[in-house]
Amino acid sequence: MAGKVTAIAPDGAVIEVGGVGILTHCTPGTLATLRMGEEARLATSLVVREESLTLYGFATDDERAVFELLQTASGVGPKLALAMLAVHTPNALRVAVASADLKALTQVPGIGQKGAQRIVLELKDRLGTPEEAVNAAINGERKVALWREQVHSGLVGLGYSSKDADEAIAAVEPDADADLAAGRQPQIAALLKSALRSLSIR
Repeated sequence: MAGKVTAIAPDGAVIEVGGVGILTHCTPGTLATLRMGEEARLATSLVVREESLTLYGFATDDERAVFELLQTASGVGPKLALAMLAVHTPNALRVAVASADLKALTQVPGIGQKGAQRIVLELKDRLGTPEEAVNAAINGERKVALWREQVHSGLVGLGYSSKDADEAIAAVEPDADADLAAGRQPQIAALLKSALRSLSIR
């Protein structure tokens, strides 16, 4: 789904599509990628009930796929599946389920010990292997390290101190995090420009 963001609330956003505002429930991580008045593109999942149609939106197709898979476990509805993705990334859930990490799963409000055991039993072979999850997580960490190193080097090369560079990186970190959450590689040129702007207005 693609459209203009017209409202943002703690648990969702309104996206205007074809002149109609559509309420879309999202995780905090997905909401962090949205900006009022700007165009947004979300991977969506429609949950149909007798009395309602509820739309859930995600920054990536992977989040949507995991959201739908989680609901195939007994006792896991859309609200609980969304809560799981609010607490853990898709890869963290894969690791927790594949390694039977009940402690990680019970960190989610609404999941007790028995519920966590049931989720592990029913989804262990469906969310992916720990190796796949860990490799994906490592790749994500490398992307984070890469943009930080490049922006830092660029600022130091322009004559700024290492301390100034660190402060500027902290200022642009939300933009980079939003790109990573949406599955995009942070744009170094844009981040460097924003970092320079933050240093000039101090």
